[in-house]
Amino acid sequence: MPKVKAKAKPRPRRVVRPRRRRMTRETRWALLWASPLAVCVGIYGLVMLSRTPAGADVFAQVGDAAIAVTARMGLVVDNIEVTGRETTERATIIAALGAERGTPILAVDPGRAKQKLQALPWVRSAAIERRLPGTLFVRLVERKPLAVWQHDGKQQLIGRSGEVIPVTDLSRFSRLPTVVGADAPAHARELLDMLASEPKLAARVTAAIRVGGRRWDLRIDHAIDVMLPEEDPAAAWERLGEAERSNDLLQRDVRTIDLRLPDRLVIRTIAAAPKEVVPAKKPHSAGKPT
Repeated sequence: MPKVKAKAKPRPRRVVRPRRRRMTRETRWALLWASPLAVCVGIYGLVMLSRTPAGADVFAQVGDAAIAVTARMGLVVDNIEVTGRETTERATIIAALGAERGTPILAVDPGRAKQKLQALPWVRSAAIERRLPGTLFVRLVERKPLAVWQHDGKQQLIGRSGEVIPVTDLSRFSRLPTVVGADAPAHARELLDMLASEPKLAARVTAAIRVGGRRWDLRIDHAIDVMLPEEDPAAAWERLGEAERSNDLLQRDVRTIDLRLPDRLVIRTIAAAPKEVVPAKKPHSAGKPT
């Protein structure tokens, strides 16, 4: 029986794929430079659009809608923590933040809130942080009242750095000393720190007058003038403290104490008022009617 040859299986046809055209080096460089350029152009277009009234409204609506979405997700102000507050009212801080419980926390602008807080009379510096999901953290550095500055016929409260604290009602600061002179605020802290070395005596200083931009005259108990030297006033102040402790110097009828000489105290006392002289009665002559 003749052998029947098996038919050979047909070979699979080779799929001929079209060859990709390789980009030339010039094309690749063009695309490499064109991509960031297109991004920059797009950003510039958005910025310019935002500066138009219509564009600004669109961006504001988009921003408000996004903030509303975050609020529904729970990103709202639930707590406001404030550190460093001593004088500023809490309600004033809340008003400056423009936030209260339930306000979308992303709607609070820390930069704008910082500017408003630092515009308050007692606030020297402020920092605001958004601590997600719901806490606003406020850190304040308040001004410390140092003295009342008297100049040009007016009085102003000054802080420890010599800055003017814009407070109109000074009645609550009546116990602070008064400093007088154009350059008194710049030197007041140094003076009062020196006076603090004799605390009992310093508590009796009611005013300090800057003399010639070089030295100080002190007023004690609203009555006694103390002249400090230009050189080493701290040593002179210490001498006065020792004299007061040992001799009760300020309890006497003292008008001025000059400490400008390093080795002595020159004291002027209040001159006693002359007593009124009552004219003596003339004796009556005998036999004459009185």
